[in-house]
Amino acid sequence: MTRILRSFAEVSAIYDLALVDLWGCVHNGEDIYPAAEAALIAFRKGGGRVILVTNAPRPEAGVRARLDEMGLSPDAYDAIATSGDAAQQGMLMGAVGTKVWHLGPDKDDGFFTDLPDWAGEYPAIERVSFEDAEGIVCTGPFEELTETPEDYRGRLLAAKARGLKLLCANPDIVVDYGETRIYCAGAIAQLYDQMGGESLYFGKPHPPIYDLARRHAQRIGVAFAEDRIIAIGDGIQTDVKGGMAEGVDTLFITGGLAAEEFGPDVEHPEQALLDAWLTKEGQSPTYAIGRLR
Repeated sequence: MTRILRSFAEVSAIYDLALVDLWGCVHNGEDIYPAAEAALIAFRKGGGRVILVTNAPRPEAGVRARLDEMGLSPDAYDAIATSGDAAQQGMLMGAVGTKVWHLGPDKDDGFFTDLPDWAGEYPAIERVSFEDAEGIVCTGPFEELTETPEDYRGRLLAAKARGLKLLCANPDIVVDYGETRIYCAGAIAQLYDQMGGESLYFGKPHPPIYDLARRHAQRIGVAFAEDRIIAIGDGIQTDVKGGMAEGVDTLFITGGLAAEEFGPDVEHPEQALLDAWLTKEGQSPTYAIGRLR
């Protein structure tokens, strides 16, 4: 049975490394959660290290800049591993060809311009029209606040007919932007798969982003044993499923995407409701908590 915690501090001493989700765990797209920030700072003061592991479809520099704008203390984390970085590596190595059509908002242009030093070792990637594309790079809908995956069904049917692969830079299905729920690239990729197309995934719960996070940990000198790593987040099929697949302990934030499932008090999920819902989802996190604190 998943143990419900009142605070991360109840168990944090047994972990050296925390792989922490951002959206729904540390912020809501608009504001930082002060209690979550304080919990991460306390964990680091106690000797722990924090890698922020996010399905954001942008390279690390862009995510770091946005966190700075939102006011997240640099004392709350050590490094950032993004789905954008992991997916960018796949793109540069030719996973969907060298001529690609970008399906996503302008804010994600950094995916194509903020390139690693080694990018020159591979053929250049060219953004082209849909008609000229060898593959698709999807970072989300063009209009995140209003569009749904169904708005792209016709274009995806045409892509399937041409045998185009779709590189999904963010496997999340939805996130809550303040009080508004918006669709992510993962929802479009999921629809493409259902239609018989082929999508490639690099963020949570898939292995590439965890490999990237471990490399970040090694780069900053973290010596860790697998049984002293914990993955934290509110996505049961991304954060929790991915952490479990990696063989590490997991802390499920119930007050995020599925908050309405666990009773009227978002800070105190009800055990019976949680157990029943986790059984339905087929996941068994080590711990759960209303919000990270």
